[in-house]
Amino acid sequence: MILPLMDFQKIVGWAKGHRNSLVVVAFVFVLAGADLIVNRPKGDVEWLSIPLLAAGLALLVLIFWPTAKPGPRPRGDTIAQRILWKLTVAGRLVPLFPVFGILLIVADLAYNVYASRTPAILTHDQAVLFLGAVLLAYRFVPRRYDRERDFVLLFAGTLSLILVVPLVLLRALSGNLGASVDAYSTYALAPQTSAILNLIGVQNTLVPAGSYDGPGIAFVTAAGVPVQVFITSACSGIYSFAIFTAAFTAFVLTEQRKLTRRVLAFFALGVIFAYVANVLRMVAIVWIGYSFDTPESDMQNLLFAHSNAGWLIFLGWISLFWALLFRFLPREEPAEKGPAAGVAPPRRRGTFCGICGAILTPAIPATQCQCGKFYHVDCLTTEGRCPSCSTPSPAAVPLKHAA
Repeated sequence: MILPLMDFQKIVGWAKGHRNSLVVVAFVFVLAGADLIVNRPKGDVEWLSIPLLAAGLALLVLIFWPTAKPGPRPRGDTIAQRILWKLTVAGRLVPLFPVFGILLIVADLAYNVYASRTPAILTHDQAVLFLGAVLLAYRFVPRRYDRERDFVLLFAGTLSLILVVPLVLLRALSGNLGASVDAYSTYALAPQTSAILNLIGVQNTLVPAGSYDGPGIAFVTAAGVPVQVFITSACSGIYSFAIFTAAFTAFVLTEQRKLTRRVLAFFALGVIFAYVANVLRMVAIVWIGYSFDTPESDMQNLLFAHSNAGWLIFLGWISLFWALLFRFLPREEPAEKGPAAGVAPPRRRGTFCGICGAILTPAIPATQCQCGKFYHVDCLTTEGRCPSCSTPSPAAVPLKHAA
């Protein structure tokens, strides 16, 4: 069955009205699907990578699908714009972004070939290459997608800042080119996991990092099987934590004009609970092995949980947190004065602008013409008159709050 054109345009309008939130959701889906392809879990769940990738790409298609008219964008002067303005010396460095991108890519590949003990392209290399690709493409993104463009740039930059910069400093200061992020597992993951397991009745001891890359936890299952679980870099959860923190940071910076107390509180709670979720992930893995594995099962339950619990908990936590974020993080009012200032945003659900076709949201000022039609203020001002009754735009009256 083919979707009627009018219905499809309404779906596109809805997507454009919720552009920023859907960009984040699509980004998470694409990353989750890509993670399942790169790090194939044990069991029969890798097929989920295709639906996740398809869902993420479908959302991006809806967001960027053209409408009859472009429609307005949320007001500028965000934290991200001010930060990038200063970092690029009032925009003077933006033309050099492709050069910076090429230098990053060449530097990473050269380091892998001549200095790294593992020349393969690993997660940290992927973060650097991703940032380099974003810098290369930055100037080619149309201006009307400046927020999405800045979001991706800040996400890539923050991800490298969390994953790559500390590792480079650690290797430089220690003189050990093979140093990894196991310090995180040693000091901020294994001891906390061990303590919680002891509290819930799973007696265990910590195993210091030795022949394996990371620390471990030794315990005996309820069926009497002795087990040692080692927390290496790949299963430490640091990558999921970094992705969440980078996405949340980029979202706040591109959405907000100032860091209010509520925004800072959301940021602090988001980082703290992401860390707690990562610790609970390790607790769940060990508890499953302790409770359900027997000599006959050969620790298959623990291995299955180890392969799948990480991305499932990460995806569930991301979905819950972003839902709460969009529900409770307030939208700021337009900063500038003028015809749009003081116009009450509509609270009526499912109302579309009669000019651009995008759904009306509190993020963009809207108005109601005297004939009853709803429009974005910017759309009606640009059009000059109401397309329905031909009334000049100054005759439009502010939209009253609806219950």
